[in-house]
Amino acid sequence: MNRIVRFALATAIACITLSCSTPSCGAAERPNIVMAFADDWGKYASAYAKLQPGGPSDVISTPHFDAIASEGILFTRAYVSAPSCTPCRSSLLSGQHFWRCGRASILQGAIWDFSNPAYPLILEQSGYRIGHTYKVWSPGSPRDAPHGAERTSFNNHGRKFNGFSQNAMKAEDHEAGKAALLDEVRNNVRSFLDADGDGAVDGDAPFCYWFGPTNCHRKWIAGSGKTLWGIDPDDLKGKLPPYLPDVDVVREDFADYLGEAQAFDASLGVILEELRRIGQLDNTILVVSGDHGIPGVTRGKCNLYDLGTSVPLAIRWPQGIKHPGRVVDDFVSLPDLAPTFLEAAGERVPDVMTAKSLLNVFASEQGGQVDPTRDAVFTGRERHVAKAREGNKPYPQRAIRTDQYLYIINFAPDRWPMGDAAGYGRPDGPMPSLELLRENTFSAFGDLDASPTKAWVVMHRDQDPESFQYAVGKRPEAELYDIQADPHCMVNLATDVNHRATREALHERLMSQLEQTGDPRVSDDVVFERSPFTD
Repeated sequence: MNRIVRFALATAIACITLSCSTPSCGAAERPNIVMAFADDWGKYASAYAKLQPGGPSDVISTPHFDAIASEGILFTRAYVSAPSCTPCRSSLLSGQHFWRCGRASILQGAIWDFSNPAYPLILEQSGYRIGHTYKVWSPGSPRDAPHGAERTSFNNHGRKFNGFSQNAMKAEDHEAGKAALLDEVRNNVRSFLDADGDGAVDGDAPFCYWFGPTNCHRKWIAGSGKTLWGIDPDDLKGKLPPYLPDVDVVREDFADYLGEAQAFDASLGVILEELRRIGQLDNTILVVSGDHGIPGVTRGKCNLYDLGTSVPLAIRWPQGIKHPGRVVDDFVSLPDLAPTFLEAAGERVPDVMTAKSLLNVFASEQGGQVDPTRDAVFTGRERHVAKAREGNKPYPQRAIRTDQYLYIINFAPDRWPMGDAAGYGRPDGPMPSLELLRENTFSAFGDLDASPTKAWVVMHRDQDPESFQYAVGKRPEAELYDIQADPHCMVNLATDVNHRATREALHERLMSQLEQTGDPRVSDDVVFERSPFTD
């Protein structure tokens, strides 16, 4: 028996479960769609360490992500539209660049515009049963949902997994504590798949499910990576990006983050088991990714460098992916998933969607570069946290990433990219204490999450000014990096006369994309600078 599930995108997503009256709605004819989307999980998985050893992925173990990739496709160049939670999700759900999403293109103060398409709601209208566990995105209130839909989600068995290390570290027996949190995941997932409790998939309709834990989001418990997962911070010596100080506190911070990523991977094992239990694993498009890079770390979250925008992506679908086990180097922007899901379900892709379906990549038997037109991605950001700068101003950026180059435009280079602080855009005064920098994001440089890494870099700004500059310093209007020669973007070539032609070509292509897709930043550059975007 089906029941009504409202998928309110205003506070996590509202769902409606509709019964299906025609045979074409059966799960055997149309694939189920499961999106496993980890908050703040950057491109760290053992599958990537095999392709490019020498970085932090060397010390992580993600057997379930790796299995999904080996039975489907592992993408090496997947990027978010914006390295900020809500704008990323808005773009993914609507199949568009984030700058086309109106109030949903910012974090704090975001409101979903229901005139925009959202792939779960389109699938719902065509007979899919839809739901979510943990986070989708949550601006606004249920009143914003169409037809007054009430908010319904599948979290009745708890949300403690979202604070994985906090809860597991409290347990006297850490392994038992971890197991209890995975049991919570299982029961939440099962409550959606088997809402009637009869041990079978609920109803005849195919389903669309979003699994979005937030445990990789700060804060996590110091030392938990080693205690819970055996990740030794010392194993990260020499493996961190060169713009990060390779010191004990930073290595431990990174190790704890990787531990949370391993916890997410353990939850993927639960999802695989539950889909297998109900006999729907092979009829399901299972997608695993994250919404941006590591939080509270230099050049990660809220930055257009690869540490902020490059994310893991593995897709498993035995009925639709030819030659599984491929590694694909095509550039993929996460909004491409929306038209992919709709086409796979036999639905028309709305004209407003600017993203491009991946079904042709699925149907190919090639690895490496499959679709030659997928040679670049476009990224950007506007406002992240409201209080980062005076007047709630954004830090507007746009970028193009190709195989060889990353080109970034900073539209307001006079502003501090990670927000203001005492003596840095705010009146001179004492810098917040070490404890505040570790615990209170808004105490200084609000677009860089509070963290031990942030605290170390800021408190050692006199002893290590270079690390401080990389983390929070002002940036020039244009940045150009040769990724192949300089993968960590240490040398800005934007003013190098030998790269003038490259810069001009990339600038022209980036601006053309912004103009063609109606980016307000180039068509009316004051839109993001005024109410309601600065409220």
